[in-house]
Amino acid sequence: MEPIRVLAINPGSTSTKIGVFDNEKPILVEMLRHNADEIAQFKDLFDQYPFRKQVILDTLDHEGINLNRLDAVVARGGLLRPIPGGTYQVNDNMIEDLRSGKYGVHASNLGAIIAREIAGQLNIPSYIVDPVVVDELQPVARLSGIPQIERRSIFHALNQKAVARRVAKKLGTTYEQGRFIVVHMGGGITIGAHEYGQVIDVNNGLNGDGPFSPERSGTLPVGDLVSLCFSGKYLLGDIMQLIVGRGGLVGYLGTNDARDVEEMIENGDKKATLVYEAMAYQVAKEVGSASTVLYGNVDAIILTGGLAYGESFIRMIRERVDWIAPVHIFPGENELQALAEGALRVIRGEEEAKTYPPLEKGVEIIHG
Repeated sequence: MEPIRVLAINPGSTSTKIGVFDNEKPILVEMLRHNADEIAQFKDLFDQYPFRKQVILDTLDHEGINLNRLDAVVARGGLLRPIPGGTYQVNDNMIEDLRSGKYGVHASNLGAIIAREIAGQLNIPSYIVDPVVVDELQPVARLSGIPQIERRSIFHALNQKAVARRVAKKLGTTYEQGRFIVVHMGGGITIGAHEYGQVIDVNNGLNGDGPFSPERSGTLPVGDLVSLCFSGKYLLGDIMQLIVGRGGLVGYLGTNDARDVEEMIENGDKKATLVYEAMAYQVAKEVGSASTVLYGNVDAIILTGGLAYGESFIRMIRERVDWIAPVHIFPGENELQALAEGALRVIRGEEEAKTYPPLEKGVEIIHG
């Protein structure tokens, strides 16, 4: 019996990652880089999709991949309305929202249209899996403390759910039967409380709350932040840059690369030592907070993302949290693999593909 063959597509701002998988096994993984001049010729983001699609097709042809062997095409989901996690079939409603940019403009918005165009020519299905807008927060987790602001779910949904599924399998259970705390540590850091297949609480790792990260501030003392805003020294854009881009390690140490920080520490830099420990301390504190969301019933704590390669950083977190539950380490993030696995679950009948619905009049979001 021939394996199920899936093409996975992950568009970024200056590159498009693609992978071809026979079942879970990658047979081709490529990073297709696009130089600034190639991108600059397009006025709008969506104008890029025929160009990117052709680059993908040319690469597959060059590598001898027979398109007629594909069973599905899957892409990273873009900025859509908040939706529950899962694998979604690409449809007109989704394309309309991605094309309009009404929920944000990002290169990942191109994934669904490229996937559908390639799949449509082959008469096979196209999907997206667990986009960053996945929202499964329980009602009590949405309240912030003032009625004008609601806590939002913005996190590394694709990688968090993928590694939780892998650990569940390792433990002889399923994602839908387990309780996990998943910590994704990259440019931003998100800590999700996963209960029976739903992320019922998670910090907004973009510009909301949680630990500080390589380039983001995380939670700040709100009174002091307000004073800073009205000090007359900063414009709105300046403050937002302090929160996203120039916060965290960048603000304290001038770099967003943890490897640079570790080198500083090896050279005896006491400030770097303190800042690095503080970042690990804040991650551990957030893990402890997430454990209370699950009433202390935690099957595993999972540390993933680029920072999980740092042995000293992992050690500082582990020694504070391993009393809660066993700690599992999955360095890096394999988004192409996670996309392929999402499509495979649907093709094998392990779960049903979800439908992205039209926006109901007067309704702005869909909560899980």
